Amino acid sequence: MEAYDYSETVAYLLDWYEQNARILPWREDPKPYYVWISEIMLQQTRVETVKTYFERFIKEFPTLRDLADAPEDKLLKMWEGLGYYNRAKNLQKTAQLVFEVFDGELPSDHNRLRALPGIGTYTARAISSIAFQNPVAAIDGNVLRVMKRAAGSYDNVMKEKVRRELEEELTRIIPKDRPGDFNQAVMELGALVCLPNGRPLCESCPLMHLCKAFHQGIQMKLPVKDEKKPRKIEERTIYILEYNKRFALHKRPEKGLLAGMWELPGAEGRGTIRDVKNWIRDQQDKDSSDKVIFNIEDFGVYRHVFTHIEWHMTGYYVTLAKPVGDFIYVDADEIEKKYAVPSAFAPFMQRIMETRLQNPTEDQR
Repeated sequence: MEAYDYSETVAYLLDWYEQNARILPWREDPKPYYVWISEIMLQQTRVETVKTYFERFIKEFPTLRDLADAPEDKLLKMWEGLGYYNRAKNLQKTAQLVFEVFDGELPSDHNRLRALPGIGTYTARAISSIAFQNPVAAIDGNVLRVMKRAAGSYDNVMKEKVRRELEEELTRIIPKDRPGDFNQAVMELGALVCLPNGRPLCESCPLMHLCKAFHQGIQMKLPVKDEKKPRKIEERTIYILEYNKRFALHKRPEKGLLAGMWELPGAEGRGTIRDVKNWIRDQQDKDSSDKVIFNIEDFGVYRHVFTHIEWHMTGYYVTLAKPVGDFIYVDADEIEKKYAVPSAFAPFMQRIMETRLQNPTEDQR
């Protein structure tokens, strides 16, 4: 296939970006700390969602020092709802390393950035170009889609060689005076016009006249990717344990999925009412014969999708006469203010928060 001249796209992309770029808080003030935080938040998360989280996060941790010194529980609470909580933990590890190794300033070189926790090749190059104006191309899914459609290329974008070759080609032609704008322009075009799902908005695209996929009518066939492997299904039973308007929480292990996060108690498999009773009995002191269950309510079945795993959760609301298990019991207000619970448990947490309306405290009346 004839080589595609990506340099022809530069002027059109920059002109389009000037007219159409979304107003985003980290763009209005692209200091390195802001760019870094936004890029980590934007991994696996939509821009519109990130805007609110970013502003709240920066208000709570306005400087890199504030982030480095933050209590982990407070950090995770501020991250609650964004998911992939290792991102937040790596943010803090990086902040601490920056003070230990780089005198409290994020390095500008993308290779040094790449060596920091949680910063991959794309993120390092994005920070380096946007925050420090270094002429390096940043290749994410949006850039691959825009450029491979423009080139009419059937290269498999999941292959590292293909990504690396495009990275080298775009770094060669990136405008030295506006590298950050160029990278953001391609990403913005991919997010707003050259869409990943559904038909791209070709009539609104500044590269339409240069796009081989458009002229050949093959937009929907590109870019080429490997087929996704099916997710592993895991059946789980989740217990909302209420004792005296307080609810049981416990911490997950420090390694593995949702490491160190607070969660509702649960068990593997899809439990029945009998399983619930047996499980509660197992949580009691061995010598105890007390009846501790007031009521068991079937709470329904819910699904949560992670990247490679899908949880199918059967829920039960259990009202207790006395606390059981090695859990902490906290009220809804405490949970909302202090404890970061992953969004996988959102339907169950919503029910817990609703109890405040049913059983208001003196302060809430």
